[in-house]
Amino acid sequence: MDTTLQDPNPCRVIGVLDDGIESLSMTALAYLRNADVVIGGARTLSLFEREFKAGAVRHDLTGQLKMVPEWVRAARNDHLACVVLATGDPLCHGIAPYLAQHLCVQALDILPNLSTLQLACARIGLAWQDARIVSVHARDAGEWTRGATPAHGLYALAQALRAHARLLVLTSPDNSPDRIARLLLAEGLGDDFHMAVAENLLQPEERVLAELGAREAADMRFADLNVVLLWRTTPAPRAVRFGLADAEFVQRQPEKGLITKQEVRAVSLARMQLRQDSTVWDIGAGSGSVGLEAARLCPQGHVYAIEKNEADFAIAGQNHAAFGISNYSLHHGKAPEGLDAWPDPDAVFVGGSGGELATLIQQVLRRLRPQGTLVMNFVTLENLATATATLQSMEDQGVEWDVLQLQAARSKPILHMHRMAAENPVWIVCARSVAKAGEKQ
Repeated sequence: MDTTLQDPNPCRVIGVLDDGIESLSMTALAYLRNADVVIGGARTLSLFEREFKAGAVRHDLTGQLKMVPEWVRAARNDHLACVVLATGDPLCHGIAPYLAQHLCVQALDILPNLSTLQLACARIGLAWQDARIVSVHARDAGEWTRGATPAHGLYALAQALRAHARLLVLTSPDNSPDRIARLLLAEGLGDDFHMAVAENLLQPEERVLAELGAREAADMRFADLNVVLLWRTTPAPRAVRFGLADAEFVQRQPEKGLITKQEVRAVSLARMQLRQDSTVWDIGAGSGSVGLEAARLCPQGHVYAIEKNEADFAIAGQNHAAFGISNYSLHHGKAPEGLDAWPDPDAVFVGGSGGELATLIQQVLRRLRPQGTLVMNFVTLENLATATATLQSMEDQGVEWDVLQLQAARSKPILHMHRMAAENPVWIVCARSVAKAGEKQ
């Protein structure tokens, strides 16, 4: 950007801290003292009110974020000096990107300050150049439960805990450190992370709790103004992402074997054409093997799984608990009931249909996102016939499909030698809506 083209009367977005004018440069303080219009949160306006010039108009943005661009436009149209006060660095989970989106960039002059996250790291000597910053500074997310969907306000944090060794967390009074500690415990990570909480930074009542365990922090109460630092104390497991052996999954006993076998699972996942951020449906989850591997292959996506059999649902839950992932939601029910509440998928796997196969295929193909794929596994001629007949009837709607028969044989010992023992043949049926293929992704 050519800064020489900046507007002659930009809105100054000034980063401030809770020690008031002590944290401001002389330039920033001069802009504040000469502002005709000052915009900020109620607490910030109160902190700096002695610095406003007589007659300066104040706008409290608390609960009125959408009004801020309009207030800025009005001030600039009237050729008034306008200042927006933001906490810390306005470009780090602050208001500056929002203003840049709704106003031209040249209309802003950003004067950053230290982030409260930087200050917290400095207090305990934690290097932060490789840390992941996560904000849960939002509406009350509620307590975290295992298998929660991306709609939950703590979802991004749960995902980041699986991928990063150091995290810096911007909190809120509702999404507090004790709630974050309970998330760690719910995800089985309570012994894997240390936690630090920095409260009321740069205020007389500042307090820094440098090394907390999740169990200890889960029962504590903290000041409303705080940030949380998390760092791993045990190495993250180097999990296999694809092609797990069947024995790695809990399976139904004594009828062991209700699982999509490794060879079929690998081909089915390949045909699903998964991406890092794919939304996946796993219908008839059984032991959960396909959906759980899909979740590992889509670390920025989410898998929604459903299983009607109560015993298999419990087994899939055990496998979920052992897998160390936070992007998998398992539901007990019979498809297609409940699918309307799920987001449109990029890929769908059907391992069981509960007798509603034709209806299920039609519903899935209506919901698939552009270039999405439906993959189905069948071991009976009847289900294969139902699927192919349904897909054939939809060809005039732009549905394209194919069938792959897969039969594997595994070596088995016989005396001092080995023989090949055949697994049951499986038909893998794939379908996609080519009518959507040309649409923009």
